[in-house]
Amino acid sequence: MTLPSLKQLRYLVHLHEHRNFSRAAAACNVTQAALSSGIQELESLLRLHLVERTRRMVAFTAVGEQVVEKARELLRVAQDLGNIGHGEGPLAGMLRLGIIPTVGPYLLPRLLPRFASSYPLLELHVREEFSANLCAALGHGELDCAILALPYPCTALDYDFLFDDPLMLAFHMEDPVGGLATPQEADWTERLLLLPDGHCLRDHALALCGRADLQRQAMSAATLQTLVHLVDNRLGVTLLPEMAVQAGLLHGLHVTTRTLPDPEAKRRIVLAWRSGAALSTTYQRLAQAIREARH
Repeated sequence: MTLPSLKQLRYLVHLHEHRNFSRAAAACNVTQAALSSGIQELESLLRLHLVERTRRMVAFTAVGEQVVEKARELLRVAQDLGNIGHGEGPLAGMLRLGIIPTVGPYLLPRLLPRFASSYPLLELHVREEFSANLCAALGHGELDCAILALPYPCTALDYDFLFDDPLMLAFHMEDPVGGLATPQEADWTERLLLLPDGHCLRDHALALCGRADLQRQAMSAATLQTLVHLVDNRLGVTLLPEMAVQAGLLHGLHVTTRTLPDPEAKRRIVLAWRSGAALSTTYQRLAQAIREARH
């Protein structure tokens, strides 16, 4: 009995992810013809119709969806099998690291040069995505580990704590909130500017101030850089991660910050990986290396 190859299963999973033959082929680093041929061979081998092909779209049949899920499971097992025995040596080889956008710009400039000099055999492949996409990629075996900010509802993952990142109230230097001895939430929540849906920092800010109605807020910004420029022009106040402020996010602006009295006004930055991964020891050593690189 001839069995599907891992290459064919990988083609199928990438086609499901991209829903486009050209983009899936690029992700697999093969030609579109090779990917299409591989999918056809898989369908012939299984005697199943997996993919509906039209000029405008790629759609998966019901049985095709089932096969994709099984393919992901097999690829995860194959990856873990290949990793057995590689968890005890120095940090080396290819490692696919995910990171969220509100951490990447402020951690990677310090982290990457340190890793390049201390771990020359480590080949980092960095992917910046929203938390939901990183959690899905970890579950599908598309990433080895990811730097996330908790709390966030990811399941079936193990974590190693990296550091706490306090949230700070940021406002224009002439804003009245700066003259208050201890600003209360009522003094600033009505003017709070947020990142859009998808950013876990938005969820953390909403949870901190307990204002679900701010979900319908008219003004927002896609990046922290734009957010602080809105504050610089007196359009409101915002909450910023301390690590972004320390990295110089406010340099040249008329924006200052204050710490918040709530001890829970922080996010917990962790390194996460799939529960039961064969390289969990390696990921723990990576977490320790990240903690050391911050000092």
